[in-house]
Amino acid sequence: MPSFDVVSTVDMQEVKNALNQTIKEVDQRYDFKGTNSVLELKEKESQIVLNSSDKMKLEAMRDILTQKLAKRGVSLKSCEFADPYSSAGDRLQQEMTIKQGLKDDELKSINKAIKESKIKVSSQIQGDQVRVTGKKRDDLQDVISYLRGALKDLNLQFVNFRE
Repeated sequence: MPSFDVVSTVDMQEVKNALNQTIKEVDQRYDFKGTNSVLELKEKESQIVLNSSDKMKLEAMRDILTQKLAKRGVSLKSCEFADPYSSAGDRLQQEMTIKQGLKDDELKSINKAIKESKIKVSSQIQGDQVRVTGKKRDDLQDVISYLRGALKDLNLQFVNFRE
């Protein structure tokens, strides 16, 4: 029976590339000279920390980073920015978390959406992904198009398609 998996992953190498491009641009821009603005990747926590002297510079760094991520094909749906907060001295810091995998409530909403679609397939949660199986390949393709339309707020990929 044909099947596929619904997952949510981010290519961390593309995130690193986008971060390096952002660091280069921030280092070269005139309005960032002397501000000691820093971007740092915490790979274990899947976080990027932005640190700058004022709110305007922090927002400019954030805009540059999101542009570079979008150009590298990283979905901004998987990026969550926390509120900026004061750090050492007069500096502002902001953390961006990169979501890897699907949470329990997201898995349940995917499963529920598949059941509500009334397409003759079965779905089951396996770890941090949802496996969808059906008798016909066309049914599975209908499920993919339905999920893309119904769950636009999630960064979903459809992988491991098997006949």
